[in-house]
Amino acid sequence: MFRKLSIVALTAALVAAPLPVLAQSKKDSVVMAMALEPPGLDPTNAAAAAIAEVTLYNIYETLTKINEDGTTSPLLAESWTASPDLKTYTFKLRKGIKFHNGEPFDSAAVKFSFERNAVPTSTNKDKSLFQSFESVAAPDADTVVITLKNSEPNLPFLMGQASASIVEPKSAATNVTQPVGTGPYQLGAWAKGSSMTLTKWADYRNAAAIKLSKVTIRFISDPSAQTAALLSGDVDAFPRVAAQRTIAQFKADPRFTVLVGGSRAKTIVAINHRKKPLDDVRVRRAILAAIDRKAMIDGAVDGFGTPIGSFYVPGAFGFVDTTGINPYDPEKAKKLLAEAGVTTPLELSLKLPPPSYARQGGEIVAAQLAKVGIIAKIENVEWAQWLSQVFAGNGPHNFDLTIVSHVEPFDLVKITEPDYYLGYNNAAFNALYKQIVSTPEEAARAKLLGDAQRMLATDAVSAYMYQPQLITITAKKLKGVWKDVPQYENDFSTWAWE
Repeated sequence: MFRKLSIVALTAALVAAPLPVLAQSKKDSVVMAMALEPPGLDPTNAAAAAIAEVTLYNIYETLTKINEDGTTSPLLAESWTASPDLKTYTFKLRKGIKFHNGEPFDSAAVKFSFERNAVPTSTNKDKSLFQSFESVAAPDADTVVITLKNSEPNLPFLMGQASASIVEPKSAATNVTQPVGTGPYQLGAWAKGSSMTLTKWADYRNAAAIKLSKVTIRFISDPSAQTAALLSGDVDAFPRVAAQRTIAQFKADPRFTVLVGGSRAKTIVAINHRKKPLDDVRVRRAILAAIDRKAMIDGAVDGFGTPIGSFYVPGAFGFVDTTGINPYDPEKAKKLLAEAGVTTPLELSLKLPPPSYARQGGEIVAAQLAKVGIIAKIENVEWAQWLSQVFAGNGPHNFDLTIVSHVEPFDLVKITEPDYYLGYNNAAFNALYKQIVSTPEEAARAKLLGDAQRMLATDAVSAYMYQPQLITITAKKLKGVWKDVPQYENDFSTWAWE
């Protein structure tokens, strides 16, 4: 009798209970992870790519949008036109857009943003781009006219980068911790060292198209912890995950989608030309001859990379293969050091930022350099230290060698900057680059780009290693995550659960 009552009671309880997951509304939140925590949330004042990974197209928007295939489309600008010499661009802005704080988006905000990026005290990573503007005019609230000192065929693309984010003038000074943009998300909370939450902005102009109401971003730097977080279900998506060694496990697991995509990134062993004897091209060539690119690709990223010989990658306009200019040849490395009058062992510092490709790659580079008489003393540093000690434009450039992946697609201009961390400063290259940006004809410009790549390889400006292939792992039912990465970004406006 008791058993019958129990069954009846259980049946009644099941009927009264809420319907199972199948009848519930679709998930509208996601937990994403990334390796590095951004040092702040203003992409216009710092170089760290992690800032753009959080903010670009989510909190802030730009005049144009760079799509997964590398093309550009309208965003805050609804259209644009260029003069035949590619020195004047006119952008027509979308009307009726607001910033998160209620202030209107208009041409005055664009003019303010770009002129702010160009001032001498600016720390914008692309300051030289904005300083190449002859003027930024706002003839009316919905029109911006940019006049350049030289032709710039790539300007629509460059206007879609995080460094060109449009900021609201009154709030610009506090964007590092209290970001204000026009994008579909706002900063919800930030637990430093752990996680960050973005929440959907109800007043976004196209809010109905944004499917995720909340995005939680966790910061997980250790590759083993990254894998564990995905396998446990604690994380729904991990773009650019360090899962090269466990990729087969994820491919075999039906819970996951594995995306292996291309990039425009360039992983290099950077050489400080300000330090002796590294100012001698023979010593730099010796360093390049001592490093086996294939061993570097296999050891640092488990084969997920394509060898490069210059500061340019396959797939980019005007690319030429320069890997044959500085091939792996340890005996030649020894001869070059002797020709340069270097007494071995030569001790050099090798400062490594946190990413696994740098730390693992550093061990390989040190071992290979040791075989030719160069002792690379490894010093692991945190990201903030690397930015301030190695990369910052105002110095101190306190390093001999370092390993880093430059992720921006069109950054040859960086080599021309006198305070750039490499310290190359070659008048011939600067003149060649000026010729490139002054040449609107594509065929002629492609030839000049080839000349530039060969010059950088011949001068052994850096030890150019590989173009990384980037791995993204997501939960099977999460859609809209990009496979290819023309720049580091996570556009949450395209993400949704099926």
